[in-house]
Amino acid sequence: MPSNRPGTNHRLIVTLIMSLVAVGPALGQERLLNATDLDCAFSVMSTAGWADGDAGGDVGPSTLSLRFEEIDTDGATAEIVGPYGASQIIVRQTGDYLHLVQMFTVGPLYTTTVIDREIRDGRFMAVHTRHEYTDTQLVGFTSRPEQYYGDCAVEP
Repeated sequence: MPSNRPGTNHRLIVTLIMSLVAVGPALGQERLLNATDLDCAFSVMSTAGWADGDAGGDVGPSTLSLRFEEIDTDGATAEIVGPYGASQIIVRQTGDYLHLVQMFTVGPLYTTTVIDREIRDGRFMAVHTRHEYTDTQLVGFTSRPEQYYGDCAVEP
């Protein structure tokens, strides 16, 4: 028999929503868990720096594209394919997120995270970050921290 106590319907609605949220990651994990290749395109970027001791940043357009192949979430490995060939990287799949981590022997760290949120035509939200700093800035080379925003196509 339904209760007439205040808040009963509210508790039922909250319980229903929480149960649906708990199912969401399990469904999302399948798409990213089964991905073997990713083609990523990033159309917006932000660059950070320090001037007179103060941190600041700029946002602008980007044409960065990345390709990841041989993704093995069980073995935690993948390859990123670049202009100089393929490099082995680390992969971790957690909930709705697929993290691809590239650590260079000379210091920088690059990460790409694909978020299981389809935004259009089978492409998923993605963020690529470069943790790097050099005293000299050269056009076309990363010399300051950068973050890119775009999307990736998942290929099973």
